[in-house]
Amino acid sequence: MGSSSREALVESKRLLATLGAKKESVGASLLAAARAIDGSGQLRSFLTDPGATPEDKGRVVGKVFVAADATAVALLAGMSAERWSDAKEFVAGVEEIGFRALAVAGDGESIERELFAFETAVRSDAQLELAVSSKLGGPDAKIALVETLLTNASPATRTVVTHLVRSARGRRIGPLLRRTAAIVADQAGLGIATVSTAVPLTAEQLKRLEGVLGVRYGRKLSINQVIDETLIGGVRISVGDDVIDGSVATRLSDLRLQLAG
Repeated sequence: MGSSSREALVESKRLLATLGAKKESVGASLLAAARAIDGSGQLRSFLTDPGATPEDKGRVVGKVFVAADATAVALLAGMSAERWSDAKEFVAGVEEIGFRALAVAGDGESIERELFAFETAVRSDAQLELAVSSKLGGPDAKIALVETLLTNASPATRTVVTHLVRSARGRRIGPLLRRTAAIVADQAGLGIATVSTAVPLTAEQLKRLEGVLGVRYGRKLSINQVIDETLIGGVRISVGDDVIDGSVATRLSDLRLQLAG
């Protein structure tokens, strides 16, 4: 993301904090707006035109999205008044603020966990991933499949996933889900730790690990557990770009390298 867009996104987050999002309809309206703007070259160009005044942009936003949630319209008008590096990054910014608004209105930690569970299911089933992300299938069929898979998920999670399926914009569904989960977690004041083990950890082990990692990284972490039998034993932890690898498989590999050397 360009420097102008990064600054615009910071201001957009501040505006969200000021206006709030008491209802999930705020986030849902912003995601719908992101799809509408992405589908209209004329609208994208106008809302990111540095020559157009914020007042004119606000009037257009009000007319085009007259049926949308009022807070979402105010957020969208405020975002269009910022300077974005290009139109695509403006759409991505509207999308991100939509995700964050859903996290504000609902339970961000629960949404993050449900997104992780869905991403895990998609990653573990090649046919399911193809069905959800293939360009060959119609959007209605994909949405129906997602709604079936997410029957027990929260409305906010269903809104997020159906949006991603409708508006992949050439992006793979797995990375999209992980990026979105990170945005939601960040809005909820959480980091994400992916913990890979050969066998599931107990609730007590997870709680202890959560405490240790929270102290190390200075914030509460949402722990997503991945079962990977190739690790044999031990644990591998990923937090952002940090990887703590204490797995037996890695130790054996290191030992073989040392013996070979």
